[in-house]
Amino acid sequence: MIQLHELKFEPFISEEKINIAIENMAIKINQDYYDKTPVFLVVLNGAFMVASEIIKLFKGDCEVAFVKLESYKGTETTGKVETLVGLNLSLENRHVVIIEDIVDTGITLEAINKILKKENVADQKIATLFFKPNAYQKNFSINYIGMEIPNDFIVGYGLDYNGLGRNLSEVYKLKKENMTNLVLFGPPGAGKGTQANFLKEKYKLVHISTGDVFRYNIKNETALGVHAKSFMDQGQLVPDKVTIEMLGAEVDKNPDANGFIFDGFPRTVAQAEALADLLKEKKTGVSAMIALEVDDEVLVERLLERGKTSGRKDDADEAIIRNRIHIYYEETAILKQFYLKEDKYYGVDGVGSISDITERISKVIDSL
Repeated sequence: MIQLHELKFEPFISEEKINIAIENMAIKINQDYYDKTPVFLVVLNGAFMVASEIIKLFKGDCEVAFVKLESYKGTETTGKVETLVGLNLSLENRHVVIIEDIVDTGITLEAINKILKKENVADQKIATLFFKPNAYQKNFSINYIGMEIPNDFIVGYGLDYNGLGRNLSEVYKLKKENMTNLVLFGPPGAGKGTQANFLKEKYKLVHISTGDVFRYNIKNETALGVHAKSFMDQGQLVPDKVTIEMLGAEVDKNPDANGFIFDGFPRTVAQAEALADLLKEKKTGVSAMIALEVDDEVLVERLLERGKTSGRKDDADEAIIRNRIHIYYEETAILKQFYLKEDKYYGVDGVGSISDITERISKVIDSL
């Protein structure tokens, strides 16, 4: 995978496949123009690489002319074509082969066609390395096609994204951000940690536990850890800004992740909004808040049973357990409303076998 400016691109078409496609185009062009002297009209900037290869493979005499037009800004076509550099020779009564790197909407071809009508050419044909049939909006026949491709934004082999990528010998397509980012909640004793472990393996997600992140940064005395500890030593809450920076650092450590499970964050609406902003910067967002729903009495029973072996004092005192559960509901009630408004809240029955609960959560994830 490569990154150009702020966007990521993944491998799409190999150099070998491109070379084969060009050779096949050249064979057909040679057959059609073996007894003529065509003018290869190269559309700049993108077609310079494919044109160079086609012209080198042409067996007869030929001339080359260039025209530069522009209809793209970033990854979107503007719908308007502006001629930047005109023709440098007369095309009257000439056999013209237009060489394009890619034909999608056909807007550029329409502009070239208007130019050629004024030139009174003998005939004209169109050659393009890549053709997007699903995007094509015009009626011009495309005579030589290297390969048909889906309507993806691509770079490489002459094609660019805002100036970068033309020199790549392979073609890359824009990486679609289909990450699955989960905010996983559950009251104490709901089995959230167990489910997080299963889900991260099943869906190849990165599990980010806020508690673990804090402990790591403080133990390793990172700049953020030292900063966070300065508040904790004074008995103050760590500011959301510091917490989100820690989470951001964890996200940055995994640029190729399929997604993340956020465990223990957010706890407030302000934190939920901060998380949304963080993920937006990464061209993604929260897919769902999944909350394990378990009856209070079941939770109390589970935790008391766990307390017999866990050694945790807060698992052995029923009053403490009930208070922890109460705090959980106070915290999540507001967040539940926040994600309900975004149609991202999913309550999942947390009673049953571990595999049953995993299956219920999986159905939610698979539906996203």
